[in-house]
Amino acid sequence: MVVDPVGGDRFTDSLRSLATEGRLLVIGFTGGEIPTVKVNRLLLNNISVVGVGWGAFWSSRPEYLRQQWAELQPLLEDGALDPPVGAEYPLDDVATALADLNERRARGKVVLTVR
Repeated sequence: MVVDPVGGDRFTDSLRSLATEGRLLVIGFTGGEIPTVKVNRLLLNNISVVGVGWGAFWSSRPEYLRQQWAELQPLLEDGALDPPVGAEYPLDDVATALADLNERRARGKVVLTVR
């Protein structure tokens, strides 16, 4: 599975990287270019491309968001879900955090600490 927030040429590269029955989740186009899909690539390896418009989805279903959080929160509190945090920055260092993301130095999640 590939989660693609970039689009453009990265989208095509992501399609090529998928194994048989892989799935590409499109979550945005931060690269600025909205890619097109040559569907023969999908057929060759039974690949799925899925648009994930989370904001549009949950805004019309606010109960779903509450339900999801009710299921996830206990897992986070118990340590059953342990997302890989690569770096934590105070909010004042947001420019450094963004530079690390932009220059692909980030490993795992980048966390901004508000308090």
